[in-house]
Amino acid sequence: MPRPSLATAQRRHRTPDERSGPTHRSRLEVVSAAPPEPVLPDAPPGQRSAPDLLSHRPALRVDARAVKESLAFAFAGGAPAGAFDRHVESASLPASTWDPARFAQHVFLRELIVGCLHFTSEGRTYIPSPALLGRALSQPPSDRDTVELRRAIFRELTGSEAQRRDLERAYAALRRWVGQIETIPISRGEGSRRRLDILAAAKDAFDALAGGFAGARSGLSRLSAFGAAVRESEAYRRLADLLAYDEEIATLDVRIRVGSDGHVRDLRALSIRENSENRFYQSPLGRLVTKLVMLWRGYRFSDDELLTRHVNSVFDGIEDDLVALVQLLGDLEFYLAGLALRDRARAAGLSVCLPELVSPGFSDGARGGSPGRELKGLFNPLLLASSVSTVPCDIATDHHDATVIVTGPNSGGKTRLLEALSLAQMMGQAGFFVPAAEARLSPCHGLFVSLIEQAQADQSEGRLGMELLRIRSLFEAMQVGDMVVLDELCSGTNPSEGEEIFQLVISLLSELRPQAFITTHFLELAARLERERPVDRLVFLQVELDAQQWPTYQFVDGVARTSLAHRTAARLGVTREELVALVERSKRAHRRRGAEPA
Repeated sequence: MPRPSLATAQRRHRTPDERSGPTHRSRLEVVSAAPPEPVLPDAPPGQRSAPDLLSHRPALRVDARAVKESLAFAFAGGAPAGAFDRHVESASLPASTWDPARFAQHVFLRELIVGCLHFTSEGRTYIPSPALLGRALSQPPSDRDTVELRRAIFRELTGSEAQRRDLERAYAALRRWVGQIETIPISRGEGSRRRLDILAAAKDAFDALAGGFAGARSGLSRLSAFGAAVRESEAYRRLADLLAYDEEIATLDVRIRVGSDGHVRDLRALSIRENSENRFYQSPLGRLVTKLVMLWRGYRFSDDELLTRHVNSVFDGIEDDLVALVQLLGDLEFYLAGLALRDRARAAGLSVCLPELVSPGFSDGARGGSPGRELKGLFNPLLLASSVSTVPCDIATDHHDATVIVTGPNSGGKTRLLEALSLAQMMGQAGFFVPAAEARLSPCHGLFVSLIEQAQADQSEGRLGMELLRIRSLFEAMQVGDMVVLDELCSGTNPSEGEEIFQLVISLLSELRPQAFITTHFLELAARLERERPVDRLVFLQVELDAQQWPTYQFVDGVARTSLAHRTAARLGVTREELVALVERSKRAHRRRGAEPA
C-alpha cells in the first residue's frame, strides 16, 4: 500500500497548541465583547470589512489589485525582502488639510521615527515604516471621529497589559507570515513545503487576531471581529483541514523490542489508521484511479503536483483576507510606535499624554470661546535618541491664537522648544501621544515650520534674499488659524532693516490669527513691542537664567536683556586670549617654514 503522502519535503514540527486549530466541525466563538463591524456598503457581496485601525469608517486603504499580484508571485516563487512593506508605505490615509512639505523636514520627522519610535515585539526590534508612519503623523485627519478612534485605542492599550500583549502577538504573527512569503525557495523540490508553511503562518495570524483582544471596546474590537469572521468562513475551514491533514496523514502504532545492550531488536507496525475524515483524504485506490484517468487523458504528474493543486486552491480562497493582513502591518505599527515612545519617555523619567483637544475659535474676550494653550512637562522627543539630558518645561498662553515671541541666550533651548511645540501639535492632532505630562491644544488647519537652514552651494540668493523668500513662502501657504513656527526671524540682515521686516511680518500675521511662535535676537525690538503692544495678543517668553546666569531650559514671561554671546564664545573657545594664541601659533609656524632650506 503506497503511503498517502501530502508532501515529500521534510515536515515542519509544530507544538500541540499550534496543531490544535479548529476543523470544519468546530463551533467558533467571537471573543470580542463588541459586535463585528458592518460590511462596507461599496464592498463586493460577502467581503468582510477591512480591520482598519486608522480610520473611523473602516476601509481597505492598500491597492488590492497590486497586493494580490504581489501575493500571487510571492506565493509561487518568493519575493525580495521588503516587497510588501512597499504596499504598506503607499497605503492611503484619511483626508487631511496638512501639507508635510511645509514642516516635516524642519522637525526631523524621519529621525524621530527611526531614533525614538522603534519597538520590540516578542524579542525582536522593529523600525516602523518611516513612509507610512511619517504620513500618518504629518497628515492629521480632518475627521474628528477618526482622531477619537485612535485616542480610544491608545487609552485601551495603556490601560490593559493583556490588550497590549495581544497587539504585539498579532504583529509578530503578521511579520512571521510576511517573512515566510518573502522567502525565495532554494530548490524546486521545496516549493510545496514552503507554500504549506506560508499557509500555516497565515492561519497563525488569523488565529492571533481572533483569539486576542477579549473584551476590547475600542477599535481593537475590529481585529477580533475580523479574525473571527475569517475563521467562520469556508475558506478558512479548508485551510485548517489542509494543514491538519499535512500534519497528520495517518497514525501508526508500533511495537519496539530492545535488547540488553540497548539496541533495537525488532520494530513492528501493529496498525495504520489513515486520517480518512479529512476532506483532503483520498484512499489508495482513489489515488491510483485518479492517476490512471489523468494518464489516459495524456497528463503525467506526481503526488507533489496533486498537492500543489490543493494548496493553490486554498490560497485563492483566502487571498482577499491576506490583502487585509498587509494593510494591518502599518496600522499596528502606528500604535506600537506610540507605546514605544511612552516607554522610552518613562525610562527617562518623563511622561507623555493624550492631550485635551479644544475646539478652535477666535473671540475677543479673554479665553472666551478659545481656551488657552497649556503644556506641562513638555520635552523634545528627539532628545530621547541621544545621551543628552532632557529637561521638561511648562508653556501656557491665555489664547491659542496668540503670537509668542521667544528671546534668550544661544544654547538656551529656544530652537528645541520650537521643535517640541511643533511635534506636540502634529502628534496630538494625529491622535498620537504628545511629549508632555499634560496638554491642552486647539486643532489648526495646517502647520508651517521654518528653522534656520545652512547655505546651499546652488542657492541664487544671499542670506537676506533667502530670508525674504522664507517669509514669502509663509504667507503664500498660510491660512487663517494655522500654526506658525519661525526660528530667528530676519536674522539674515542688519538690525535696522531686519527690525522693519520683523514688524511687518508680525503685523500681517496678526490678521490671520495664527498660533505663532517666533524666536529672535532683536532684543531691543522685542522690548519695544512688549511696551507698545502694536498688535493684539502678543506674548513674550524668555529663557530663564539661574543665579550664575546659566540657562535653566525653562521659559518665563518677559524679554531677555542679553543673548550672553560672551558665554557661548567662551564655551566654544572664541575668547580674545584663545584667538591671539592661535594667531601666534600660526606666525611661529610660518617663521619656521621660512627658516628651512629650500
